[in-house]
Amino acid sequence: MTYRSPLLDRPDAVAATGPDAGVAWHYGDPVAEQRALVRGAAVVDQSHLGVVRLTGPDRLGWLHSITSQDVEHLAPRTSTELFVLSPQGRTEHALAVVDDGTSTWFVTERDHVAPLVAWLERMKFMMRVEIDDMTDSYAAIGEAVDAEGTEDEPVTWRDSWPEVVGGGTRYGPPAAEHPGADRDWRLVLVPRETLVDAVAAREAAGWRLAGTWATEALRVEAWRPRLAREVDDRTVPHELDWLRTAVHLHKGCYRGQETVARVHNLGRPPRRLVMLHLDGSQHVVPEAGAEVRRDGPDGKVVGRVTTVARHHELGPVALAVVKRNVPVDAELAVVGPVGAGDDAEQIAVAASQEVVVPGEGVSADRPAARGETMRGLTSRGGDGAQSLL
Repeated sequence: MTYRSPLLDRPDAVAATGPDAGVAWHYGDPVAEQRALVRGAAVVDQSHLGVVRLTGPDRLGWLHSITSQDVEHLAPRTSTELFVLSPQGRTEHALAVVDDGTSTWFVTERDHVAPLVAWLERMKFMMRVEIDDMTDSYAAIGEAVDAEGTEDEPVTWRDSWPEVVGGGTRYGPPAAEHPGADRDWRLVLVPRETLVDAVAAREAAGWRLAGTWATEALRVEAWRPRLAREVDDRTVPHELDWLRTAVHLHKGCYRGQETVARVHNLGRPPRRLVMLHLDGSQHVVPEAGAEVRRDGPDGKVVGRVTTVARHHELGPVALAVVKRNVPVDAELAVVGPVGAGDDAEQIAVAASQEVVVPGEGVSADRPAARGETMRGLTSRGGDGAQSLL
């Protein structure tokens, strides 16, 4: 059944589409909503997201053994995130994780809940773990707050982006110099039947109700990847600079760990995330999925747009995944349709890139080369990363 939030009944609500379908894109004034979110004075309906709960005494040790993050001794009310990777190291699931001392909670894209739960059940074996899809019982609301939940609050996940958490690494700038450093964000889980009241309580305190237009624009500005947008069936975490928060490089083995280590130590990710500043003079921009071409609209396709947003200060911006060897100063164009069906129009928009993952594809703590052995491993086929993957 298609989800529809009760907050879409607000008179000025405009429904979102794509992975945010079911909640509001905006409530009549997206620019004011963005500004309120930047000030920390907005609440966002995120009730379209999925929620999963783990219970049982073995939950953290078991989760530690099958995923990318060190959670074996995760303290209550301490947020983290992790990946479920394929055997080849491709990103299958990205989970926001917090434990309340009794249960471990995941927040993820709604469409990923059923396959995630099915996979976890297959991996459970004799472990004392119970896995429950809680999406119909709990709803998430977003807040521009930089704080973990307290004992007196509902289960709360704090987004640590762009910090480099213990055991992680970075391809982009240090956290203090990162454009996401000023983006505060957390998700609060409330019983679904209390969603409207929880939002109303925040509005009574002076907060504004904002839509996903605002959250996505600020996410793009912060270079923050999202499972439903930036990830495809080839994505390795390095390409998105996502080893900052979701991977522990020094923990024990887990599915996909070999690829994670190999790309970090020897190879270079075959693609890289960029932020694009789009020419807004046409007053329309292509949608997610549009092609990124080098040397103008008739040039070679070198990537695809993953998210398009309109920022209240930067104007039209996008995240895109391009081939790693695209020069950081290359002239780019975004080419794709606007509209749907017979009314769709193909347009081309000039774009300049802002580097997220550097073209050389080397992390901040990549081990130093060790003579002929290292050179041989990293030069086969003219591109070590692609030969290693």
